[in-house]
Parts: sequence; C-alpha cells; structure tokens
Amino acid sequence: MAHEHYHHETNLQGKKLLWVALFNFAITVVQIIGGIISNSLSLISDAIHNLGDASAIFIAFLAGKYSKKPANKHRTFGHKRIEILAALFNSVVLIAISIYLLFEAYQRFVTPEPIKGKIMFIVATFGLFANLVSVLILNKEKDHNLNIKAAYLHLMGDTLSSVAVILGGIGIWIYHIYWIDPVITVAVSIFILFHTWGVVKQTVDILMQTTPENINIDEIKSKVEDLKEIENIHHVHIWKLDDKQTHFEAHINLKNNMNMEEMMEVKKDIEHLLEHHFKIQHITLQMEYNTCTDSNELIKSNGR
Repeated sequence: MAHEHYHHETNLQGKKLLWVALFNFAITVVQIIGGIISNSLSLISDAIHNLGDASAIFIAFLAGKYSKKPANKHRTFGHKRIEILAALFNSVVLIAISIYLLFEAYQRFVTPEPIKGKIMFIVATFGLFANLVSVLILNKEKDHNLNIKAAYLHLMGDTLSSVAVILGGIGIWIYHIYWIDPVITVAVSIFILFHTWGVVKQTVDILMQTTPENINIDEIKSKVEDLKEIENIHHVHIWKLDDKQTHFEAHINLKNNMNMEEMMEVKKDIEHLLEHHFKIQHITLQMEYNTCTDSNELIKSNGR
C-alpha cells in the first residue's frame, strides 16, 4: 500500500508540474505581446523570466519521470540524481536570466523610453493571477521534493515580479514615472538571485557528496563508540543520493574477536542507532577486528 501511495504521489507531482509548465508558456506569450505593445522593459523581462521558468519546470517534469526508471547494472543507484541535476539547471537558468535583466535595466537607466502604463498594468495583472494559481498548485509539494522546490521558487519570483510590474504600471500610467520600470527590474532580479542561491548550494552539496548539514560526524563517532563492543569507527562516508535518501558507510573495529552471530547482533545495534537517532536510511558497515592499520583515521574524502 505504501508503495502504491508513493507512486500515486509522484505521479500527481508530475502532473502538477506539467500543467504549471504549460500554463506558464501561455502566460509568456501574453506578456511578450503586451510588453512589445506597451514598450515596458519590466514586462518583457517578466515574460523572459516566465519563459525560462516554464522551460525549467517542464524539464523538472521530464526529470521526475526519468528518475523513476529502475536501477540497472550501469546505474546501480538508479536515476534519482537526474532530479538534482534538473534542480541545479533550473536555478542556474534563473540566475542567468536575473543577470540579463540587470544589464537591460542599466540600458534603460542610460536611455529612458516612454511606456504605455495602462497596457502594462492590465497584462501584469493577468500575469499575477496566473502565477498565483501556479504557486497554489505546487505549494503542498514544495517541501517534499527539491526539484519541485526549485520550480516553486521560480514561480514565487514570477509572482513578486508581477506585483512589482503592476505597481510600476500604475506609477507610469498615472504619474508618468518612467524610471520606475528599470528600478523594478533591478529589485526583482536581486531578490531572485538571493533566494535561488540556496537551491544551488544544496544541489552542489548533494552532487559533491558533502556530509549533510544536519548530521554531525563527531556525534556519530561518539555514540557508536559508546557501545561496549566497539573499539572505534573509521573510514566514515556520509552523503545524500537525492534530497531524501541519506547513505552511510564505515569500518567498525571490534574490541574482541567474536563469532558471526555475535557480530551480526552488534551490526544491528549500530544500524538501529543510525536509523532512529540520525535518520539515516541506507547503511553499509564493514566489521573488523585488528585488520585496519589506519583505524584512527575517521574520514576519507566524505566531503569535509
């Protein structure tokens, strides 16, 4: 039943991503047309931003489907990390678009141009409504999947961008404050850069097999070595396969020589400790007795 529930949940996530991607492609078309007619940089920038987001979300949808492929002899860990690669790509695209918007905003500061504020306001209001719908669709899923979280951040950036463009449209329409157009573009771009960097760091840490921030190796060492049968733990490697699965491997040096049955009981005790206290799901232990010459070396290239 749990297996069926998992597949139902992942299929639902995939469908939501697909609908949001198609919805955002439609928003992009409307905004590009409205931006050209109104001559608004912030509206055109928002459209380009939306196009990048729609493409990234569609890639997230494809990555989610591909990640379900079973493991094989060439990819023994399966295809889960395709979602991490997609999340990293999504974030990099968003950063690149934001940098482009900053450059375009500078050009408008240097050479201001007249803008049709009323059209800008109407199109931006439509964009805000559409983005809010997309945000609500993904809101419940964002904390369960890093790829969906990246897509959600894209949409949040679009929503805030639309709010800013609406305010700018009012200012230009009523008060003819044309310089507000590039100001809004700069503000939104900086906001997006700031909030996207966290996803980039998290995905890079996973790909580099960095020890998860919520796990303290020294604490693990202390608690494992508190077990009366354990001399020491060394050659520790801790990494995340994706945003959910944490893997652990280590050598366990025993104080006394023991038979297989006794050793397996000790191994179960360590696994229980790691699973329940540190929430580590995949554990590989190599049990030893007077065999490792560098047993004092705790870590061998585990990312720290």
